[in-house]
Amino acid sequence: MGRSAAFFDLDKTVIAKSSALAFGRPFYRDGLISRRDVIKGAYAQLIFRVGGGSDEQTMARTRDYLAALVKGWRAEQVRQIVRETLEELISPYIYAEAVLLIEEHRAAGRDVVLVSTSGDEMVRPIGEQLGITDIVATRMNVGEDGCYTGEIDFYAAGPNKVVAVKELAAEREYDLSACYAYSDSVTDAGLLSLVGHPTAVNPDRGLRKTAVDRGWPMLEFKHPIPLSRRLRERPAVPVAAAAIGLGAVVAIGLAVYSRYRKTRALRLDAATT
Repeated sequence: MGRSAAFFDLDKTVIAKSSALAFGRPFYRDGLISRRDVIKGAYAQLIFRVGGGSDEQTMARTRDYLAALVKGWRAEQVRQIVRETLEELISPYIYAEAVLLIEEHRAAGRDVVLVSTSGDEMVRPIGEQLGITDIVATRMNVGEDGCYTGEIDFYAAGPNKVVAVKELAAEREYDLSACYAYSDSVTDAGLLSLVGHPTAVNPDRGLRKTAVDRGWPMLEFKHPIPLSRRLRERPAVPVAAAAIGLGAVVAIGLAVYSRYRKTRALRLDAATT
């Protein structure tokens, strides 16, 4: 068997909001986007949440709109805004259940990869907060003047996520049948189908139907908590996370950690007898 990895979507899977929309306010404040852009972005996010933005034509329009929107922005200014506002806009909204699940996969020796349609400039710093360095995200082309050219080098949405994960798996010799993937969106059905252990997290309407049809487990994450507090209060984190659908109830959080401890103890007992 080859190596194994766990692939996590970001928005509504690891964090309880849209990472792109989260930075809308500081982008507006610094004059990068207009009020109309803010409203249009929020509307587009709503369409995706109700499952109406999953077709290729809609994703292509979103890609083209994004490319036109950021043309002329200084890449370093974007990175600086993200760094300055990350603690306020993202850290308080990281799901405690997701953090514990990431730790569970690490304890099992798996690589952890964030796979997000949001820009690399946003996703990578969030990954760093979680100790994740392997990132698949949208990459915008930057010209010699340090500004975005309006072209997209890689748009990490839908089928493109599948292509990127396949390439990474081939490079690192992952056994995809032994890998895990987590997402909230039907746009990631292809990514979830790619691995042996797919899970729908806080699924939208389309993904919920797909999960039921294919017998995929579903999890509901409910407890966003500041990462700094999560690390300080690790033994006492509230960890209720109910699995939904398929007649199953799956405990996560402390229950996951407890199971790992019990399994390890049983193995140690078996080894000494």
